[in-house]
Amino acid sequence: MELNQLKVFTRVVQTGSFTRAAEQLASQKAYVSRVVSQLEQELGLRLLARSTRALSLTEVGREFYERAINILSAVEATESLAQQVQGEPRGILKLSCGTEFGMIAVSDWINGYLKRYPQVQVEADFSNRLIDLVHEGFDLAIRLGELPDSSLVSRSLGKLHYGLFSASDYPFNNPRILHPKELEEEHLIVFNNIRRTTHWELSQGEHLVQVQHKQVRLRVNNSFAARDAAIQGLGIVQLPLVVAQPALVVGQLKPVLPAWQPPIVPIHAVFASSRYLTPKVRCFIDYALAACANWLKPN
Repeated sequence: MELNQLKVFTRVVQTGSFTRAAEQLASQKAYVSRVVSQLEQELGLRLLARSTRALSLTEVGREFYERAINILSAVEATESLAQQVQGEPRGILKLSCGTEFGMIAVSDWINGYLKRYPQVQVEADFSNRLIDLVHEGFDLAIRLGELPDSSLVSRSLGKLHYGLFSASDYPFNNPRILHPKELEEEHLIVFNNIRRTTHWELSQGEHLVQVQHKQVRLRVNNSFAARDAAIQGLGIVQLPLVVAQPALVVGQLKPVLPAWQPPIVPIHAVFASSRYLTPKVRCFIDYALAACANWLKPN
């Protein structure tokens, strides 16, 4: 039994397909299938149940997969010791983050990181499903919001600050908005991701106000689409400052109720262990920290 067989087998399990495993391994489907079949023959065990629609682990295959992951993790940790001595990031960095924040920030982080470290390649998964870092072979994930208790290690990267904005000439014929409750009588543009929101929360010191979504002109799951709708004068929108800033600079948007603060969202890098943090992971985290530090903060 060879390490390459374990790598191929675990990638097949993680992707659920010989074809997708071959694509990620830059190989051929026939080769991947042959490696797994040879591994089963050598062990005298059936690891995968195959059908025309899907692959699934047998009972013994599930136990073998867990052991294979542990073996590969130990090998990677050993290799990381050599990398730490060399210091230069190299290899494939596999990371995950939500689709929305991937568009807002992480894609730019990846591009800058790749330019700075030419010996690294990145495999990025932008999706809203919760990735199992260990079992799916990811090096780290970028996650927003409070983190649940888990065995994973996290590092705070910064905070995502939000504000309320409208087109520079909105409201066209209405008096200036002075209090959050007045927003309930205005046209709103509302960002919805996984859950459908019914209100905004705004705070000023110890005062907290809920703004019900009574007159929603647009619900959308993309901050850039929400920003563009606000620029067109379709209503008031709540946006991350980093998304609104370009339109603020050129006068397409203006702040609404700047003294009132929407909730601040923490940003974390999450990874399996800090004991053998490879240079490729450590340097990406450092790059993300510096990028967050350069974001606009509210006055």
